[in-house]
Amino acid sequence: MKTLSLKQPWAELILQGRKKIEIRKWNTKFRDPFLIHASKIPDEKAMKKFNFKTLPCGFIIGKAELVDIKHYKNEEEFNKDKQLHLATSGWGNYGFILKNVKRIRHIKCKGSLGFWDFKL
Repeated sequence: MKTLSLKQPWAELILQGRKKIEIRKWNTKFRDPFLIHASKIPDEKAMKKFNFKTLPCGFIIGKAELVDIKHYKNEEEFNKDKQLHLATSGWGNYGFILKNVKRIRHIKCKGSLGFWDFKL
């Protein structure tokens, strides 16, 4: 199954329903369910910002469905969705719109860049 690696706490924020759009610098034609992998190394600055002390890293921790892509053409468009992606424009201008998010039992594994295949 396709899998996407995200640093913590971004993966956890998606699972909590607080982050509904994942920002990337690249576009994709992929539209399907995928697994959410929490990268081995967390984003320490974001961990503090969102008041997390520890979160699971180096595990597949959930799944979601990528239903659409939003291409942000300017800062104003990007900022209108700030409460949905929680990011700054430096992360990219493609918003992966996520639905049907579920937490799953943790599966230890190494991640990779972009969408990558994990065999369940």
